[in-house]
Amino acid sequence: MKTYNISCGGHTLSFGVRTCIMGILNVTPDSFSDGGRFFTTDAAVAHGEKLVEDGADIIDVGGESTRPFSDAVSAEEEVRRVVPVIEKLSKHIPVPISIDTTKAAVARQAIEAGASIINDIGALRIDNNMAAVAAKYGVPLVLMHMKGNPKTMQVAPVYDDLIDEVKKFLENGINMAEKNGISRSKIIIDPGIGFGKTVEHNLLLINHLHEFTSLDAPILIGPSRKSFIRNILFDKPAKDIKTDIPAMETGTQAAVAAAVLHGAHIVRVHDVAGTYKTLKIVDAIKNV
Repeated sequence: MKTYNISCGGHTLSFGVRTCIMGILNVTPDSFSDGGRFFTTDAAVAHGEKLVEDGADIIDVGGESTRPFSDAVSAEEEVRRVVPVIEKLSKHIPVPISIDTTKAAVARQAIEAGASIINDIGALRIDNNMAAVAAKYGVPLVLMHMKGNPKTMQVAPVYDDLIDEVKKFLENGINMAEKNGISRSKIIIDPGIGFGKTVEHNLLLINHLHEFTSLDAPILIGPSRKSFIRNILFDKPAKDIKTDIPAMETGTQAAVAAAVLHGAHIVRVHDVAGTYKTLKIVDAIKNV
């Protein structure tokens, strides 16, 4: 596997030998897995510190739920949620913070508060000013594939050629980023598990993840507690299954292991401690 080194703030992230863990920190009342649990600043900061203790290499802070059929919140509300957390957390942890947002104004204020990576699920398509913010501050940028938007993405998604279409989408995103002054060496790609995908689509993406290596960028994948895991493990509808039960975490770890063996450089997860143990084994197998 090709290795990559990306500078972000005062940190350098190395991808390719040891899989990096991005710990999820949702500062929202309504995220699909842990909405409301870390909605206060103090609770969010404490959880972020715990994720680092458990082995996270990056903390991904988000202030807007992107679960299927979710409604957007204003930039002002998003800033109110995330900036105090980033300000406090950045002073206490030795790893970089990414801001999970589609809004340039939120990204800018988050970076000024201490974040050093932008995780844009809109891949520069939702806010035309996002590329300018990433270029101005020289921060790494995650470009993710999504069909539609969170409100519409799970309404019967169809592809003629899933892998080819997702790959071309990400290639276009990389080209757009470069045209706007973002260095190719700062770009990370994410095929968007669960974002406008059926169960079969998600499985195909994981199974064919190696095909995205031709885009020459670190690959991030986020299967954690997604509904395709619930749909495989249980007969009842996914909406009737709690996301944080042990079976869901077992399914997540299986998806993480498969993704890493197929080429993922970074995994975005809720359970950092469990993932850290999984990756000790998977990386040992991969690198033998």
